[in-house]
Amino acid sequence: MRVMVFVPGDKNSEAGVMPSQGLISKMMKFNEALVQAGVMLDGQGLTPTSKAKRVRFEGSKRTVIDGPFAESKELVAGYWIWQVRSIEEAVEWIKRAPFDGGVEVTLRPIFEFADFGKEVTPEMRAQEEQLRGEIERQRKS
Repeated sequence: MRVMVFVPGDKNSEAGVMPSQGLISKMMKFNEALVQAGVMLDGQGLTPTSKAKRVRFEGSKRTVIDGPFAESKELVAGYWIWQVRSIEEAVEWIKRAPFDGGVEVTLRPIFEFADFGKEVTPEMRAQEEQLRGEIERQRKS
């Protein structure tokens, strides 16, 4: 199972304040353990929402909204994508992360294409496999 781990933002991440060298070092050690265990597929920090855009969809109308998004109660400052056997394994991994100060990290299983069941036709499955193959070819280029 793949799991997406959302690292919350705060006033410092929104102000563009970089983490301390000590925290970066601890996070690198944690990431190294994830990689060595074959758990970490991807992970990155995100820029403040002042550099972000949102697109609102209303019928055929598309409205672009520039950040920052101070009204957002659940800002995301970074993420990981992990490959684990269960959500419980993901919880055990996140408990080892070097967070402090009341941080609440959200872990959400990622739907696999097969999870959509009978709604996915054989043609859709073939198209999805083709797209994944193309993504892999582009990644290797």
